[in-house]
Amino acid sequence: MACFERASPALKDILLRIYRAEKPVEIDHHLYEFGSVQYHIQSSASDPHHTYLSISTPLLSQGSLLSHGLSQYTIEMVKGVNADAVDIVEPAKVGYQLTLRLNFDKIPRGKDSVKVITQISAAQAVILSSQLKEMLQNVNSQVSFQGMHKPIKLVYHPREPFFVIRQPQKILAVFPMRFKENSDVIIATAFFQELMDVGSSKEWAKAPPCIWSPIPPPELRGELFEDLSTNGGFISFEISSRHVEGKRLDKTLWSLLNFYAYVKYHVKCTRGFIQRRMRKRLESLVQCQSSNCPNSQKIIRADKKVTVIVYVTCRYCKRQAQRQKNHLQKIKIQDVII
Repeated sequence: MACFERASPALKDILLRIYRAEKPVEIDHHLYEFGSVQYHIQSSASDPHHTYLSISTPLLSQGSLLSHGLSQYTIEMVKGVNADAVDIVEPAKVGYQLTLRLNFDKIPRGKDSVKVITQISAAQAVILSSQLKEMLQNVNSQVSFQGMHKPIKLVYHPREPFFVIRQPQKILAVFPMRFKENSDVIIATAFFQELMDVGSSKEWAKAPPCIWSPIPPPELRGELFEDLSTNGGFISFEISSRHVEGKRLDKTLWSLLNFYAYVKYHVKCTRGFIQRRMRKRLESLVQCQSSNCPNSQKIIRADKKVTVIVYVTCRYCKRQAQRQKNHLQKIKIQDVII
């Protein structure tokens, strides 16, 4: 199942164990997660008041990594997680972009402690999203700069880049869609078309306009061929000022970063639904043939107040059922959906 949480569940569990421990614990643990993300958690009994957390993550764009480390905007966002309990250690540990010193004594007790540790566990998402968030915040900027209409390639998940194009009064996000199975392409294409239809309705007029096209949009002309070679087309979203106001900014940002994960989750659930329908259809055919077969044997078993009727299918019906099963397996997925 896809994980759409900003906070790392594994990192959150480790930090909660350290926080709730009755005695100081010795921990020197490396944690690896999907997307080449690495955490290093260090806690020593000689320094029971501090725990050190180092984070290494691929950045969305190399432009967000300056010569001296993370951008100032990213550092300010990390400091905003919890200024009392979190300090940034400079320089960061070798091999990591960021090292945090956590003071659990300054974390409030009770339910608020889980909330604070959850925010700390989302530091990696804060680092990744800082550059895109800065771009979305400046969507209304009237200042023109060199390369304003040039696509910026961003990578949140490996081998799944997407592009952001700055335009006057809006930002265009384009996702090249790739799938391994042809059946996944069929399901995803139907989903994209439905997404466009729903997005154009009055009920969803405030949502970002969505456009799907089997060919690259004109804004991506000149990009590498490997980035434009897809079998699922291109899905585009237009982000305007009303989509980044107040709390909508974080929601819009997180939806863009996890759009690939949402699509994969939808495809996986749809395939499971289709397979269940095919199994039920096969079972109903077998049951129908078994009950109507003149050569089948009807056995009645009586046990106290319960009577069970069992049909023993003949060889002919078994062969027919196997033929029906093979036929169902050859049915195209688009026919099943319809």
